[in-house]
Amino acid sequence: MQNHLSYDEIMALEQRYRASLINSLGGFKSVCLIGTKNTLSQTNLAIFNSLVHIGANPPLIGFIVRPDTAERHTLSNILATNYYTINHINETIYEQAHQTAARYEANASEFDATQLTEEYKHNFFAPYVQQSHVQLGVEFKQRIDLTINGAIFIIGEIKHVYYPQECLHNTGFIDLELAKTITCSGLYSYHTTQLLGRLSYAKPNTLPHKID
Repeated sequence: MQNHLSYDEIMALEQRYRASLINSLGGFKSVCLIGTKNTLSQTNLAIFNSLVHIGANPPLIGFIVRPDTAERHTLSNILATNYYTINHINETIYEQAHQTAARYEANASEFDATQLTEEYKHNFFAPYVQQSHVQLGVEFKQRIDLTINGAIFIIGEIKHVYYPQECLHNTGFIDLELAKTITCSGLYSYHTTQLLGRLSYAKPNTLPHKID
């Protein structure tokens, strides 16, 4: 038996309940830590579950920032400096990663508060998370303000990629399961993954087959 909620019933739900419900309807999502630093070298670290691939030529990646009605330290740092890092979360640090969602003051570093370690490589301005196995160094390229709800879409160009050597296949595929990258659903639920299979490129009138 399926339950049903109409639009009016959804909008009548208690605010936090509604947020939890709607956030979980998108299914399993990428979850990451975004590292930034302001012009005074104050670091910031925040968890995001809205990461999305934009394109490979050039290599672009995007994420959503909630409506700018309160202080958004990640957003303000990116707009001020143009640089940030995206760090995959693994099962050894997911509790610390979750804690970065707490509303710390601007002069407090979530790296310190959660005992995650800042890491700097190749003279990149923004800090990486040392405990992350897959790390991206990103340069800000475009801000899109969504008039429908006030959210902000940030698009960046990938300048650096770090990953465990054994996770890269000869096709260019990075095995995130081997890298211990986790996923999330809703606002508070974190999951490890299990591979069902990698399938061949889809073509008309040809059934896909499993590939190594």
